Formats: sequence, C-alpha cells, structure tokens
Amino acid sequence: MIVTLFSIVALGFFLGMRHATDPDHVIAVTTIVSRQRDVRHAALVGVLWGVGHTVTILLVGSAIILFGLVIPPRMGLTMELSVGLMLILLGVLSLSGMMQWISETLTPGRLSVGDHSHGHDHRHWNFRHSHAAERRSEGQDGRGDKVPIGRMGRIFRRLGVYQVVRPLAVGIVHGLAGSAAVALLVLTTIRIPAWAVVYLLVFGVGTIAGMMLITAAIAVPFQISANRFARLNRGLGLFSGLVSLGFGLFIVYQMGFANGLFSGNPVWHPR
Repeated sequence: MIVTLFSIVALGFFLGMRHATDPDHVIAVTTIVSRQRDVRHAALVGVLWGVGHTVTILLVGSAIILFGLVIPPRMGLTMELSVGLMLILLGVLSLSGMMQWISETLTPGRLSVGDHSHGHDHRHWNFRHSHAAERRSEGQDGRGDKVPIGRMGRIFRRLGVYQVVRPLAVGIVHGLAGSAAVALLVLTTIRIPAWAVVYLLVFGVGTIAGMMLITAAIAVPFQISANRFARLNRGLGLFSGLVSLGFGLFIVYQMGFANGLFSGNPVWHPR
C-alpha cells in the first residue's frame, strides 16, 4: 500500500515536471519572462503559471474522474484553440512593445501626484520606483507608523498586478486545454478515484516545480544580455515574440481547420 502510494506520488511529480517542458508552455513563458531582468522574479512567474495550470487541471480533471464528465469534441478543440489565440496575443503584445508598456504602467512605485517628499524616480532594469516611496512602504506609512512587509510581499509589489495576473491567466488557459488528456491518462492507470485525484494534485506540484526551474533558466540569457549586449537582448525578445506568434497561428490552423472546429465535423483526440 505504502509502496504503491509512493510510486503514484513519484510518478505524478516527475511527469508533471516533464509536462512543464511542452513546447507551447515553454514558448508562452519565454515570451512573458523575456522582459524580466531578475531570475528570482522570473522563477516566481513560473510558479504563478504553474499554480494557474494546476487549478484548472485539478478542477476539470477531478470532474472527469469523479463524475464522469465528458467533454464534447467541439468544446475540447475550442479549449485547445484558446491556447493558440493566447500565444498570438502574447506574440503581438511583445512585438509591438505593448507588453513592456503595460508592465511599466502597472508596476507600482511611482510617486503619486501631490507627493511632496524628496524622493526621486529612476529605473532598475524594467522597474521604475521611488526611493522615498519605497522606504515609506517598506518601513512606515504616511503617519510614521511601522508597516511590516515580508519578502514575498515586496516581490509581489514590485511585480505589480499585471505581472502577477498574466502568468496566472496563461497557466489557467494551458491547464484548461490539457486537463482532459491528463485525466483520461490517469483513468487508464489508476482505478481508485481518490488516488487519481491525489495524482492530479502531485502532478500539478511537479508542474509548478518544473516551470519554476524553466523560467529561471530562460531568464538568465535575457538578464546577461540586458546588462552587456543590448542589441542581442532586443533580438532575443523579438525572436521570442515571433516564435509565440508563429506557433499560435499553427495551433489555430490545426484546431480550426485540420481538426474541423470551423467545419461541421470536428475531430478531437485529447493529448
């Protein structure tokens, strides 16, 4: 019994880590972290992507396992089509510069209008912040009261709402597209529903760990090139946007035309 449970946990974790290396996953997070200049922030992006992915895998997969939910071919193709559309959107935002503009606009730390403190704004890589505002938020509020903020709180504040929500949303879309395939694979190997759900949870944890490592590794060349080779850094960002756009168009063609979503005879094989 214990050996079997351990085998399920180990298998789920390592298959989850391998699942994180799927091409569409790597392309999506590469486009996201191409503007990151901090490996720790990039790793957090991977964790957020993995959390979003795990939520949908667990919810939809559990419904398939426990309640026998059947996803019609047209709906399944639509879920996978959403991944292609999302990759196209990420590519367009990256290539047009809108992704960086949105990130900078929604990154907190700018002095508000009417702030008469003697701080100054400037950039650290992609982040703009005020020393005075940062000291107030980290140590005290406007009345001089101490406001404790943990390390994770400071990291999330620096990332900003957009930088947090974006990988979560991308992970949710990816999880939605892959949940049926993962659940059906589990059903063929694990007959006890409760254990199958445990497998999905461990699978999700493995995906989070794998994506955290991948995003941290991807961020390294972007960080090095940003500090030393500006032209190479711009080229890497352009290349990641083009790959995201091209792969997204390929998925849209496969789901919409090759598999018949846009016709009257859709054919869907969860994979």
